[in-house]
Formats: sequence, C-alpha cells, structure tokens
Amino acid sequence: MRLTFTLNGERREVDGIWPGESLLHVLRERVGAPGSKNACEQGECGSCSIYLDDTLVCSCLVAAGQTEGRSVRTVEGLSASITNVAGNHTARSATAVTATAANLLDTATRERGGIPAGELHPVQQAFIDAGAVQCGFCTPGLIMATDDLLARNPSPSVPEVREALAGNLCRCTGYEKILDAVAVAAARMRGDEEHVIVPKVVPGFAPPPVGGFGAKS
Repeated sequence: MRLTFTLNGERREVDGIWPGESLLHVLRERVGAPGSKNACEQGECGSCSIYLDDTLVCSCLVAAGQTEGRSVRTVEGLSASITNVAGNHTARSATAVTATAANLLDTATRERGGIPAGELHPVQQAFIDAGAVQCGFCTPGLIMATDDLLARNPSPSVPEVREALAGNLCRCTGYEKILDAVAVAAARMRGDEEHVIVPKVVPGFAPPPVGGFGAKS
C-alpha cells in the first residue's frame, strides 16, 4: 500500500506499507523521523506523542493507513511551528547548552523543520534549562504534550500541568524538574522571560509519585 501524507510541512510518499503497521514505525523506520520514541507500543507512556491534524495522539496507536492525506507534526518539526511567540521570541541556540543535553533532543530536532540548525523551540530550551532532561527517552513526548497544553492554556496551574501530562511516564526523574520546565516555558511564551526563575520546589506540591503525574499517592 502507498501512503501519502504531510510530515512537518513536507509532502511524503511511502510505498510498501503493510496492514497493521503503526504510524510510529513509519516515522522511525521509513521516513527518518526518530524523535518519537518506541517505549510501550500500547499508548501508555506518551513517548511517541505527535500531532495528527493538530490533535495530540500516541503514534503507536495510529494505523499508518489512517494518516492518508492528513498532516503529521513530530518533535522534529516543532520549531517550525513558531511564528510569533511572545513578540517573536526565539529560543536560544543549542550551542549555549552542553552538547550532551542538546543531543538528547535528537540531532533531527535541531536540523529539520525549516529553521536554522541549532535553534530550539521555547519548550525544548526550557526542558534543558530546568534540568528536566536525563536519559532523554521520554523527553520528546513530554515536549509535545507541553506544547499542546500551552497552546490551549498559556498560564496553567500545577494541577492543570499534572493532568495534561498524566499520560507521559518518565522513569528517571521525580517529575519535579519537568514541572519546573513547563513553568519556565509558559513564562517565556507569555513574554515573561526576564522574570523567569527556575524553582527548586513547587510551593504546596510534593513531587508526583513514582507512578507518574496521574498516579495516586
């Protein structure tokens, strides 16, 4: 089967799609977009989150054939979505951070999407600056979920952030730095960058339990 869809603004055609093949497999193995991670293949971890026609979905649960004629945006194309963030705010160059941290966001994220290599989306930069990047495997999905949240709610409360990211699991952190990163990204995208302070703790809230943002203590 031949599949034709738009990936990060570019028309793509893929031949030989087999019945039941997931969009995640197509992205990672056929079109060179490995930013979406394959961690569970059951829609439970959020590591493969992408936009399908501007709706956030787990690409492991989407049959490739369902994307025929539709638009797909992955973490590689996130920076290209910036048109006017907080008065033309542009994320700082990845060269301003350690090479290790930048590489965790994938070379493809920095080299594709129609912007100069080295430029990051404000959410990506916030995750680096807040120290929310460890092994980096869950980071692309968290970044996409955060972008989706801030597009709907520019000033989310901590409970709203936890609810929005409840479908994303991170096995390295206690989630505290992820909450910090969302707060930093939200402030920058509102134009409050000069007043951004990365807190060590979120007043009134303990870090989410090991089970994730949506887990019950």
